[in-house]
Amino acid sequence: MAIIHRTTMSPTKLELLADWLPRQPWYEAGGGAPEPVKAGGFRLDDPEGEVGIEFMVVTDASAAYLVPLTYRGAPLEGAAGEALIGTSEHGVLGTRWIYDGVHDPVLAAQVLALFRGEAEPQAQSESDAPDPTVLRAGAELPAAAAFADLTVSRRLTPLTGPAPAAAHVTAPWRAPDGAEARGVFFTAG
Repeated sequence: MAIIHRTTMSPTKLELLADWLPRQPWYEAGGGAPEPVKAGGFRLDDPEGEVGIEFMVVTDASAAYLVPLTYRGAPLEGAAGEALIGTSEHGVLGTRWIYDGVHDPVLAAQVLALFRGEAEPQAQSESDAPDPTVLRAGAELPAAAAFADLTVSRRLTPLTGPAPAAAHVTAPWRAPDGAEARGVFFTAG
């Protein structure tokens, strides 16, 4: 179980994302410097208790983005460059290396466990609090499936029709206009 500390981070996650987001090919700039706002998300626990895993939804202008994040107490071997979002000083844990989680094998394993019903989504800002709003549905994930077989929805759109038939995970967020939205975070196949 991840412990959520009520403390400071410098720079904050949103400050790091404001610098990182414009460099991503899936980000659509709305003009001017990005001002990401936390709009939702959830966490998964690392069974080893070493890596923080968060799926943060941020909005900027009129778009919503899914940013899978991992937090580590030491650099992730072989994951410099595009994988590293930045480092931050955590008021309790010290220096944290923050990564784009799609490059982190611990996040990949836990997302596959989520699809198989072996990992329980956790509330984004509370310790030991399951998040029942994160839903897994659709066809069964093949036993031999790998993280590379999944699609991460980086730019989120609200579901307006039926959900995909393929295995998928949906979760809610707040749209820039304040309305509640729900969309597909991950799809298998």
